[in-house]
Amino acid sequence: MRREAAMPIASHLAELRRRLFVSGAAILVGAVIGWLVSEPVWAFLSSPIHAFAAEHGRVAAINFDTITGAFDLRMQLAIQLGVILSAPVWLYQVFAFVVPGLTRAETRAGLLFVGLSVPLFAAGASAGVWVLPHIVELMAGFAPDSSATLVTAGGYYDFVLKLVLAVGIAFVLPAFLVILNRIGILSGSTILHAWRLAIMAIALFTAVATPAADVFSMLLLAAPMVCLYFGAAGVSIVHDRRLERRRAKEFALLP
Repeated sequence: MRREAAMPIASHLAELRRRLFVSGAAILVGAVIGWLVSEPVWAFLSSPIHAFAAEHGRVAAINFDTITGAFDLRMQLAIQLGVILSAPVWLYQVFAFVVPGLTRAETRAGLLFVGLSVPLFAAGASAGVWVLPHIVELMAGFAPDSSATLVTAGGYYDFVLKLVLAVGIAFVLPAFLVILNRIGILSGSTILHAWRLAIMAIALFTAVATPAADVFSMLLLAAPMVCLYFGAAGVSIVHDRRLERRRAKEFALLP
């Protein structure tokens, strides 16, 4: 059953326009803040290259291959920081626009997913930033000692962004499993019985994301992911058992 009566199309479009305007304004304000802090953020992200050069006595530097490359990168960084900083505003606008058309169960599932995924993604992104220096050291170490490592700024930033997003999304996957369980697609026992495949996938992912010789870093990254997986399985099993007891009581009350 819908929570609200259907709105006219014109009212939906007016509400959508208003929420898009609020979201766009929030992103614009966030982008201005992102522009102001983009220089120290870029210095932090590029520090592994300079640390590698200083530690190994090698020539390693980040270069801008076009005259507008520095401006383009700073603008890209400012916009993406703006999207991150304004996330509470535009996430609320999206959810507030969608909620009236959802059932109560769908609304609870959506709130649960947002409540779980936001901190999990933040933790995963932090883990991605943490393993970044290890990956830079490994990849740059393949170059011969007599060579220089010259990295384009755009290529390096894309590499960092993809790494952080990949680890962040990997941390969100357990929340996705919980939602699939809540809407009846996956049972908790199915999630638990697939633990061998899950651990193998996590091991392969962390092996790619960390240097093969740095087993400690690999274990530190894999441990929370394994715990999150088993946590998702445990939460799903508890939910299934509660649902079974509720159905048994309802069945017992039938004439």
